[in-house]
Amino acid sequence: MPSLVSHSQTPKLSYGYTKMNISRSGYRVFSANSTTACTELAKKITERLGVELGKSVVYQESNSETRVDVKESVRGQDIFIIQTIPRDVNTAIMELLVMAYALKTSCANNIIGVIPYFPYSKQCKMRKRGSIVCKLLASMLAKAGLTHIITMDLHQKEIQGFFSFPVDNLRASPFLIQYIQEEIPDYRNAIIVAKSPSAAKRAQSYAERLRLGLAVMHGEAHHSESDMADGRHSPPLSRTTTGHTGLELPCKTNTPATFIFTNFLMMAKEKPPITVVGDVGGRIAIIVDDIIDDVEDFVAAAEILKERGAYKIYIMATHGLLSAEAPRLIEESAIDEVVVTNTVPHEVQKLQCPKIKTVDVSMILAEAIRRIHNGESMAYLFRNIAVDD
Repeated sequence: MPSLVSHSQTPKLSYGYTKMNISRSGYRVFSANSTTACTELAKKITERLGVELGKSVVYQESNSETRVDVKESVRGQDIFIIQTIPRDVNTAIMELLVMAYALKTSCANNIIGVIPYFPYSKQCKMRKRGSIVCKLLASMLAKAGLTHIITMDLHQKEIQGFFSFPVDNLRASPFLIQYIQEEIPDYRNAIIVAKSPSAAKRAQSYAERLRLGLAVMHGEAHHSESDMADGRHSPPLSRTTTGHTGLELPCKTNTPATFIFTNFLMMAKEKPPITVVGDVGGRIAIIVDDIIDDVEDFVAAAEILKERGAYKIYIMATHGLLSAEAPRLIEESAIDEVVVTNTVPHEVQKLQCPKIKTVDVSMILAEAIRRIHNGESMAYLFRNIAVDD
């Protein structure tokens, strides 16, 4: 990659030392993945940028430790690390952390992580005795040396607040909408479906831009298990309790107020069976979401939509994790097609299930890299993007 600073310009000598401005001397694009299959997106991005992929070696030693060797100088340059997340999520995270730290200690000017699918994004809320792992990962990336992140369709937009540096959360919806318009025959007869009330805003954004109707599903196929065993709904105190004096004191627990309060806490949390709000009869149903991983909910939703009269069912999602038995379940289900982007490698799943289709988003990622390096506004990449998208 040629330097952005002309070689004809000679550094000015002032008071016995050379004054050099290397803040815009160039940039490099590296891939932090150790597997060849995961570097396909990085190759597409570098081809669009017209640069070569940085020379580095990422591998696992015999004791499973991650090792990174950067094979060229990165001093004073902007470095973009492209990291797609394969099935081995934790290894990918360590590869990214080790490479970022290696570039930091090699005096890179800025280290920008290009992480189309941000891992652990579902663990962004406190549940029971768990932890907010997404916040932990954000702190680790900052400590490793990252100064900026480019990602796509975070599971919750509030995740950006976990970071101490800028985060550009790009959107895949324009690419998926274009696919609907170009690849789905008679899409004017379609209806956008939200699989749950929490996905209604995203579905409404698609429906408005496509000028289509909207349907919302709520409830679940099976009753959820009770979470009583986690200790939050402990039983009331016994009839005797020990005070600060060490004496056993009587404790009234059978009063009406206590009984009502206890029963209120002990009520099981259940959801009604799946219900569809909206008419899908004789329509093409397009379910939109940000992540498709365990597909049982999507398969159950497709069956309900078929029963309600939908004659074709499409699933549109940004990140196609498609874990475990997802390809087989999709192939055997009423779903006609699953459309995902290439933010996550899923070539193996496509071989197992021909219903899975891929939309390339390397164009917007390459443009984001170019604009960040040149100090240009990112607003152009968010044109025609709704607030709730």
